[in-house]
Amino acid sequence: MDAVEIVFGDTAQVAEGGGTYGSRSITVVGAAISIALDRVVEKARRLAAHKLECADRDVVFEAGRVTVAGTNRAVTFGAIADAAHRGHDVPDGFEPGLNTAASFDPDEFNYPAGAHLCTVDVDRETGQVRVLSYAAVDDVGRAINPMIVEGQIHGVVVQGLGQALSERIVWDPETGHLLTGPMLDYGAPRADEVPSFDLALVEFPSLRNPLGVKGAGESGTIAATVAAVNAVLDALTPLGVTAIDPPLTPERVWRAIAAAKGRFSSD
Repeated sequence: MDAVEIVFGDTAQVAEGGGTYGSRSITVVGAAISIALDRVVEKARRLAAHKLECADRDVVFEAGRVTVAGTNRAVTFGAIADAAHRGHDVPDGFEPGLNTAASFDPDEFNYPAGAHLCTVDVDRETGQVRVLSYAAVDDVGRAINPMIVEGQIHGVVVQGLGQALSERIVWDPETGHLLTGPMLDYGAPRADEVPSFDLALVEFPSLRNPLGVKGAGESGTIAATVAAVNAVLDALTPLGVTAIDPPLTPERVWRAIAAAKGRFSSD
């Protein structure tokens, strides 16, 4: 891995690009990289077979080395790359170099799946909502780096809980000035406001790309908001509260409870 250099966002080297969004980085860009690498390996395999005097099918690429299966005959991948670019001793019809380009256009959207469960405690007197526990199982297809995927899900669950319970953009109706611009005034959730999460991954490879991957970045932003709001409404259903527009701030929850009791207008 220390021999690999990845260049990000350099328009001098990348012909075109539409940005990263909607969990498309690994599913689209990663698939294109995989296709390109397969092409590089296939071309290098032909040259390696020529250098090692064996059949193409006997060439094995592993840990930066090119070997002949079942023997100790080997060269480094760097040596093969150097020979390809020099072009002095190559098979007939071999175009010098190992450079290649590839693109990937999926034939259909790539959908992850999952199940998220949220348990909350609602204070009837103050309207304060406290998240007691949160559990989730997500199918992200092939999890290339499970640690990073789990970190993503941690972050997006917190983001989804913030959308459900506290985050709100407020503008001054007369001046148009954003009143919740500073983090001091915007209700982003803090670490002490969320519990430890009980997360699990299941891997059902996608058939929509060669890597078998699916999205992970939106799982919590989609599921956590709904799970938290539904949990609050489930807790308040016995009181006659059936709907509250998020974010479910203490004031909005308190007003909904009061309105259900006929003591206060929810508006």
